[in-house]
Amino acid sequence: MKGPDMNRAAFFDCLRKRESGVFGTSLSQRQVTATDAILDAGAHLPIDHLAHVLGEVYHETGGGMYPVKETVFRSHKDQNPSDATVIARLDAAYRRGRLPWVSAPYWRDGWFGRGGIQLTHRANYAKLSPYVGADLVKNPDKALDPAISAKVAVEGCSRGLFTGKKLADYDGDPFDHFGARAIVNGDKRVTGHDVSDYALAFTKALRAAGYAEKRAVSARKTPSGGEGAANGLMDVLRRIFEALKGGKA
Repeated sequence: MKGPDMNRAAFFDCLRKRESGVFGTSLSQRQVTATDAILDAGAHLPIDHLAHVLGEVYHETGGGMYPVKETVFRSHKDQNPSDATVIARLDAAYRRGRLPWVSAPYWRDGWFGRGGIQLTHRANYAKLSPYVGADLVKNPDKALDPAISAKVAVEGCSRGLFTGKKLADYDGDPFDHFGARAIVNGDKRVTGHDVSDYALAFTKALRAAGYAEKRAVSARKTPSGGEGAANGLMDVLRRIFEALKGGKA
């Protein structure tokens, strides 16, 4: 499997269990490829952060995990319709009043949603471009590449590039997966519990793969303002050393 940081076979085995809470008993190669890309892009994240990104993508794609164009569902035979088809679908839905949250069509110049966590509007394609190593304004379909889509999801959630809310805003014991739905969408009262359940399922799989243990040490290496766990440990060691020398502990 890719990368030295976790046992990906164990990760996917856990997800394939009937009781996992995601996927069921099987994943397609397309799902595995897209999920692998997220694991690669998010390999530096704390376990709760990575699990939340995975949970968001799972929710946004209806369990597909792979990037698609807006209006495309897993049940559709054509998983890559033309831009004109997508625009026509959105126009029809807008005329029928099925997009009440849309004040003005954003898709007619091709800036409809693409990706796992979908980018919409030209400004957002431009905003994410520097973080994903691709000019998404020049070539919006780059957001459909699994590796680029994964970077959009990870960087967008980590840096607060979607709604202004970021993963670190919801740190705690436990991490607030319900509240963190606001990172992508303000509908947490409707979907927050689902996203939380998905994220916890991915947390369990990451732990089964050894991810939590291998991130625990690095997570303690970033003290705040010269204080925190690292300084606390050094203080304990200093006291032990002084005690062994016969000094005051």
